[in-house]
Amino acid sequence: MRRTKKTNADLISIIQQLKTESRLKKVPLWRDLANRLEKPNRNWAEVNISHIKRNANKNDTIVIPGKLLGAGYINIPVTVAAFQSSENAKEKITSAGGKVLSIQELIKKNPKGTGIRIFS
Repeated sequence: MRRTKKTNADLISIIQQLKTESRLKKVPLWRDLANRLEKPNRNWAEVNISHIKRNANKNDTIVIPGKLLGAGYINIPVTVAAFQSSENAKEKITSAGGKVLSIQELIKKNPKGTGIRIFS
């Protein structure tokens, strides 16, 4: 089996930023997220908003190391950060009163990583 490396410049930048923040701020959550994003794309999480509705509480902050998909519906406000998000999922979350952020925005908003849950 041939090893390949990531070629997406944005993804490489996010992984490096996560590792740096983990080292500087001593936050193991960011290291865990970086390790999950370094895996092959076929092993990334693909989370539907129906899964978030079933497993999240009101005003939770959730990070998805992969893709946020729009199947299902949601009626609770949550903050979700993911590497990729479908437009349908973004619309449904914002209409429920929640927010959809990029992983970089989440790092800036919450550098200590407190209260963040990883969904996979």
